[in-house]
Amino acid sequence: MATPPVASVPPANQGLEGGQPAPPAPPGTDMTGICFRDQLWLNTYPLDRNLVFDYFALSPFYDWTCNNEQLRMRSIHPLDLSHLSKMAGIEYMLYEVMEPHLFVIRKQKRDGPEKVTPMLTYYVLDGSIYQAPQLCNVFAARVGRALYYISKAFTTAASKLEKIGYVDAENDSAALESKVAKETIDFKEVKRVDHILASLQRKLPPAPPPPPFPEGYVPPHTADAEKGPEGPQSGEPQAPSVDPIIDQGPAKRMKI
Repeated sequence: MATPPVASVPPANQGLEGGQPAPPAPPGTDMTGICFRDQLWLNTYPLDRNLVFDYFALSPFYDWTCNNEQLRMRSIHPLDLSHLSKMAGIEYMLYEVMEPHLFVIRKQKRDGPEKVTPMLTYYVLDGSIYQAPQLCNVFAARVGRALYYISKAFTTAASKLEKIGYVDAENDSAALESKVAKETIDFKEVKRVDHILASLQRKLPPAPPPPPFPEGYVPPHTADAEKGPEGPQSGEPQAPSVDPIIDQGPAKRMKI
């Protein structure tokens, strides 16, 4: 069976009077950002309920002014409740044990045999010592994390909605531009078609002369010219001849 390590007080500066070593300063309240592990100690001694407090005393979480340290100096087991209940002040208590993986140690203030006030909680998990965060800090961290993810979700949704609206606007503008482009006349294409038609017209032979009038046919303007003296005076303007079939002008509607 391995021999438990001997308790030793860490070195400190010598006092001005009497040459007695000054007690080390107690650890800070919030030390949740650090952890302690001594692999050499773990390789030398077993980690169980009898030696876990000696291992915890090596960490920066340990308060050397506690009642447990006074019991260690008197060669009494530091977790002996029969002696701790008769003392007043800061003490550590082994709260929960799951050997050899988990040990929960609670720091509390004792004001009487049955009156204790919990202060902080530490746990030894597979040889690493941590300070458990307070419940208010846990709630604050969870709420802060939830708010962060909610804000991130809203930001992502807003960016996607803006992107969708921008794409729709682009599609609408593209459709409008294509519609306007279709309705707009391309003058270059018109000139090109005119050039092709002109070139084809030049290549075609000239139109044949009109056929002669049949014998005895008198054109309408010639007949009007021969009847000129009998008609109205020549000084009056004559209405131009109108083809009765081709040019009749717009249809006239009856007025009711």
